[in-house]
Amino acid sequence: MKHIFLLFIGINLSFAQILQPTQLPIYQEVKPSTDWLISKQNFKAEIYQTSGGKDLVLSNGLLKRQIRISPNAATIDFKNLRTNEQFVRSVRPEARIAIDGKTYNIGGLYGQKEHAYLLTEWIDKLESKSQDFQYKTFKINPLTPHVNFKSRTWAMNQQNPKGKELELIFKSNLPELKGISVSVHYEIFDNIPTICKWVSVENKGDKSLKINQLVNEILATPEEESAVVGSPEQMKKPQRIYIENNYAFNNAMRYELSDQATHWKVDSSYTSQVNYNFQTPCVLEVYPSFGIGFELLPNQTYKSIRSYELLLDNYDRERNGLARRRMYATLFPYTTQNPIFMHLVSTDPVKVKTTIDQCAETGYEMVILSFGSGLNMEDVSAENIKKFKELADYAHSKGVLLGGYSLFSSRRIDDENDVIDPKTGLPDKGAFFGNAPCLASQWGINYLNNLKKFITETGFDLLEHDGPYPGDVCASTKHPGHKGLDDSQWVQMEMQKGFYRWLNERGVYINAPDWYFLDGSHKIALGYREVNFSLSREQQKILNRQNIFDGTWEKTPSMGWGFVPLTKYQGGGAEAVLEPLSEHLKDYEQLMVQYYGAGVQACYRGPRLYDTEETKQTVKKTIDWYKKYRPILNSDLIHLRRPDGRDWDGIMHVNPNLKEKGFVMLYNPLKESISRKINLPLYYTGLSDKILVREKEGKSKSYTLNRNYEIELDVTIPAEGFTWLVLE
Repeated sequence: MKHIFLLFIGINLSFAQILQPTQLPIYQEVKPSTDWLISKQNFKAEIYQTSGGKDLVLSNGLLKRQIRISPNAATIDFKNLRTNEQFVRSVRPEARIAIDGKTYNIGGLYGQKEHAYLLTEWIDKLESKSQDFQYKTFKINPLTPHVNFKSRTWAMNQQNPKGKELELIFKSNLPELKGISVSVHYEIFDNIPTICKWVSVENKGDKSLKINQLVNEILATPEEESAVVGSPEQMKKPQRIYIENNYAFNNAMRYELSDQATHWKVDSSYTSQVNYNFQTPCVLEVYPSFGIGFELLPNQTYKSIRSYELLLDNYDRERNGLARRRMYATLFPYTTQNPIFMHLVSTDPVKVKTTIDQCAETGYEMVILSFGSGLNMEDVSAENIKKFKELADYAHSKGVLLGGYSLFSSRRIDDENDVIDPKTGLPDKGAFFGNAPCLASQWGINYLNNLKKFITETGFDLLEHDGPYPGDVCASTKHPGHKGLDDSQWVQMEMQKGFYRWLNERGVYINAPDWYFLDGSHKIALGYREVNFSLSREQQKILNRQNIFDGTWEKTPSMGWGFVPLTKYQGGGAEAVLEPLSEHLKDYEQLMVQYYGAGVQACYRGPRLYDTEETKQTVKKTIDWYKKYRPILNSDLIHLRRPDGRDWDGIMHVNPNLKEKGFVMLYNPLKESISRKINLPLYYTGLSDKILVREKEGKSKSYTLNRNYEIELDVTIPAEGFTWLVLE
């Protein structure tokens, strides 16, 4: 434990190590010379010291977070090094905890008189308060993944993020908190301007305590706009710092509408703000809205939710979306898995094996036994497990994965196991979906155990989990998994997330219609209205492209699924479905191309993939095309023109690290062929001078980029058809 190697770039540690600040390298600020979104430069995460050991600094050359550690710990500098933009205007505690009904700050420095900005010369004069948790020491830990994933499918990224973790350790001098140790954890990563922050609480005392709430991040940031009057709801929140936490639910298919823990508060101490009523939303706090209610027993450790803080350098929607999508692909690499799957509507062994054979012959990689197929994963009888193990074994023998659908929520079990409405004390539709079981009831505990048993013993490779825990609270005091209303939401969330981490450790892929990406889910709905799949195929083609265009601003292509009704779904007549497939082959091919060309997998739901040799060859040709260009088709996506049915529409994939720097998909919804001049923005290809462009597998033509990194192309797109371009 004494072998410490001080390198000129930092400290090389493979284990946690308590250090003195002066043992760390001295921080020297350097502005990045290249754009991290296209650069091959390695922006390496390190922990430094500055101010003669009074401050610790986390930096990777893209951002800097500086923490003063004497007389107590507090963040005094949080900066985007690319733009030199500062995100700290006022010093705050590093965290806050409510224990047994009483609130305590964790760290913090006081005495700042002007809260609109923070000057360096003020910092040495700031003081601590004795009733706060006091900083004691720090550790530098190796970065360990929060989800230990094992991949059985194709993935764009198989590597866990690299970086460092800084752990600040705090203790209280108050007698009632004797034996309580609080650690604030900061994770900084290579090559991305993001910091993750979370808090752990260890009870080394001889009595239990109740954690009512824990605020794991407090940042007093500069305001986004100047408004003399107005409420916090009316005013803009800071736009250049993106916050995401792993406490999100409500089936919105978008994080912003699922977030349950990010809060922008007003700051009454900021008396020089423009707003006359001091209502500017300029203090970030991260905590579960409903509270925790967690009983921490002796020798037990509690871990808070995690917040990820991505510093943005622009207001441009596309660039900010690219930054966010890069965060997912880098920090949560399991989300880049993207197997090619088919939704089968039967569990008849003969039909299942036939479909598996069709998948093997056409290049499909997974069969999902869909809703309505008859699969019941809650049935762990020997007979049921034997049936599906044989099918899974058969699929594996053909090089195909097999998984299935299970419904958790929007169903009633009984009075004993359903969610109890805190307003009425009854199981009377007080849940998010009306009626729902409590995951911490005996039924819920058995449900998770049965699914684990079924998946383990059958060898299933995927769980399509419909209605995962959506944040219901439960007032029951009889359910074995939670004590009452206070801890009901927290306990059920932890059970759900723990289940998904368990699945990842076994290489089981997860489709789930809620935002559990930070704890192991792989795919969510792209965003669509299900009844639209009862509309005509002509409508569906345009609507699907709109769904793809709109659903990929924040999500990577691999994070969303679409839908193709091979057979009747949500009503509709013959004009809505593709069966018989051979009679609607042009529509079938274009729907596949639209999704695969965007890197988005769709649920092809029906009894088969093909019905004739011609259909089979069309499916195989499309899958072969997708696999040939799979890396670039799963790369970052640039939005060219949104589908409107009146003119061409299109998207472009870009990746400066591949041979194919770009891949353009163009569509013509009109009944006649069209020729257009199309402008392609090529900055994110990483090229700045010349680029080779070919249409499909034709001959390449060289183009020179203008000063805006653009080229203009003459393109002809066939009537009600598509074309594609490869950029090298």
